[in-house]
Amino acid sequence: MSDLRTHLFIDGTWRDAADGTRFAVHEPATGAELAMVADATVEDGLAAVAAAHAAQPAWAATPPRQRSEVLRRAFEHMLADADRLAELIVRENGKPIAEARGEVAYAAEFLRWYAEEAVRCDGRLVTAPGGAHKILVLQQPIGVALLITPWNFPAAMATRKIGPALAAGCAVVLKPAAATPLSALALAALLADAGVPPGVVNVLPTTRTPELVGAVLRQAPVRKLSFTGSTEVGRRLLAQAAERVVKCSMELGGNAPFIVFADADLDAALEGALIAKLRHNGEACTAANRFYVERPVAEAFAARLEAAFRDLRMGNGLDPAVRIGPLVDAATRDKVTRLVDAAVAAGARVRVGGAVPAGPGFFYPATLLDQVAPDSPILAEEIFGPVAPLVAFDDQAEVIRLANAGEHGLVSYLYTADLGRGLRIAEALEAGMVGLNRGLVSDPAAPFGGVKQSGLGREGGHEGLLEYTEAKYVAVAW
Repeated sequence: MSDLRTHLFIDGTWRDAADGTRFAVHEPATGAELAMVADATVEDGLAAVAAAHAAQPAWAATPPRQRSEVLRRAFEHMLADADRLAELIVRENGKPIAEARGEVAYAAEFLRWYAEEAVRCDGRLVTAPGGAHKILVLQQPIGVALLITPWNFPAAMATRKIGPALAAGCAVVLKPAAATPLSALALAALLADAGVPPGVVNVLPTTRTPELVGAVLRQAPVRKLSFTGSTEVGRRLLAQAAERVVKCSMELGGNAPFIVFADADLDAALEGALIAKLRHNGEACTAANRFYVERPVAEAFAARLEAAFRDLRMGNGLDPAVRIGPLVDAATRDKVTRLVDAAVAAGARVRVGGAVPAGPGFFYPATLLDQVAPDSPILAEEIFGPVAPLVAFDDQAEVIRLANAGEHGLVSYLYTADLGRGLRIAEALEAGMVGLNRGLVSDPAAPFGGVKQSGLGREGGHEGLLEYTEAKYVAVAW
C-alpha cells in the first residue's frame, strides 16, 4: 500500500520522531514487513501534550453544533474510504476482510453517534430540597485526554474514545498499539480533512510505551486517561494515574461465559456462539471464553459446533472466503498453543483443531475441546484465540456459580427460551454486559464496560460522553 501514513501526527503536522527512529509493522498473515513507522519519544509525547493544551480552550469554547458537524463529516469521510481502511486493517491486524469492513462501519458509527451527542451534554437545574436556593449543574470538558488503544480493533477502539472526547470539547493524545498503528494514523488524516483543528487530535505510535505514557501522565494539562487493554497493564496505569488523581476509564480483560440451557434454540445458540467466539479470530475482550452447556443438550450442541468449525476456511484475511485469519503475532499464537496443550494434558478432548498448521504466518485453527473439567486452567485465563472449551452443567445454581467465578466481569452470554429465567440470570451474572439470546453486544449507543477487574467507567452511549466531562455545581439564589 503506497499511501500509508507513517509519521507522528502532532499539532496538525506530520513529523519524524525527535530522534529519527522508526519501527517495523508486520503482516500477521505472512510475517512480512508492511511499513516502517516513526517511533515517538518522550520529547514527542511532551510536544503532543503541549499542542493539545494549547488547542484545548478554543475547542472547548467551540459551539457544540460545530463540534457535531466536524464529527459528522469525519463519519462521512470514513464511510467513503471504507474499502481502503478495511484492507489496511486486514494487513496490519489479520482479521478477515468481511470483519474488517464491519469494524470500519462500527468505528464510523461512533463518530456519527457522538456527532449527535455533542449537542446533548445536558446539565440540570433543580430547587434544593430545603428551598433556600437552586442547584445548577454544568457538564464541562475535563481537559486534555490521553487515549491508549489496543491492536485487536485498531479503528473502532480509537473512534470509541476520540468521538466522545471531541464531542465533549476535549483535545486528545492518542497512543495506538505498536502492532497496529497504521489505522490510527489513517484516522488522524481523515479527522484533519473533516476539520478537526490542529492540536485537538495528536497520534503517537511508539515502542517506548512505558516511558512515553509515564511522562505524559505526569503533565499537569492531562486530566483524563482512557485505556483499553489487559488487566495487568491497566492496574499499573491506575497506579500511575493516582499520583496526580487523573480520572480514568479502563476497559480491561474479559473471560466471558457462554451459557446454553436445554430449552434454548440450538440453531440460534450456534449462530451466536460463532459470532461470540470467532469475532476477530477470538482475539476480542468480549470473546466467549468458556462454554457451559446443560447436560441434556451438551453433545448435540458440541456436534453442531464441531461441524461448523470444520467448515471454516483459514487463510489470509484478504481472501473473502476466509473466516479464520492469523493471530496477531507469534507470542499470541504460542499462548493459545500452551493453553490448549495444558488442557489436553489435564484430560480435555480435542474434537477439531488443536494443532499449529505448517507454513508462514501466525495461524491457529478453530478448536473445540470437550470433557473439560470445571476447574481446568484454560477456563481461568483469557484465551485470545479461536478455542472453545466446553463444560456440561446440571443445574442453574451451578452454572451461575461457575460463570461468576474469577476476577473478570466484562460480558456474559446466555441462551434460553424462558425469557423470565433469562432476565433473572442476567441480573445474577457478575458482568457489565449480558447478551441474552444474542452473541454480539457491542453498540455505539450502549454503555460498554465491565465490573470487577474488567474495568472502570463506560464507553459508548450517553455515559461515554460524560466520562470526558466534570460536573460543576453552582448554588444560585434569586
